[in-house]
Amino acid sequence: MRVKNASNQKGILRSKALWLHVPRLLLGLQFVVSGTDGFYFLATGENLIHPPATPDARALEEAMLASGFMWPLVKAVNLLGGMSLLLNFRPAFGLAIIMPAITVITLYHLTLNPAGVPAAIVMDLLAGVLAYAYRRNYAPMLA
Repeated sequence: MRVKNASNQKGILRSKALWLHVPRLLLGLQFVVSGTDGFYFLATGENLIHPPATPDARALEEAMLASGFMWPLVKAVNLLGGMSLLLNFRPAFGLAIIMPAITVITLYHLTLNPAGVPAAIVMDLLAGVLAYAYRRNYAPMLA
């Protein structure tokens, strides 16, 4: 009887690991790629990847670039938060620092670039799963 409980417990732990680690790795990878692409653009003037954007969406990107500090700041935060998630080093902190970017990205796609709404929804779902998983880490901030 104990053997069944032990193997069942291991199965539960494995499934918990999957529902936590898969979103963490996917979201981390997305933000590491985004941050890397942003710095590559600063260095070369070309994007490694860049989804199609409407003229209004391009205008926002150009304004961030023209500010001289906003684009590097956003991309540095993306890279830091993504690496934190990807490497599983203080992932609750990594999620907390990219959560404002996730909000802006979602609103950007809802208002300026509707073609990216499906990707934004997936990103929001991944972030929601992680926020739920790390809810105990955030409790002191919300008390």
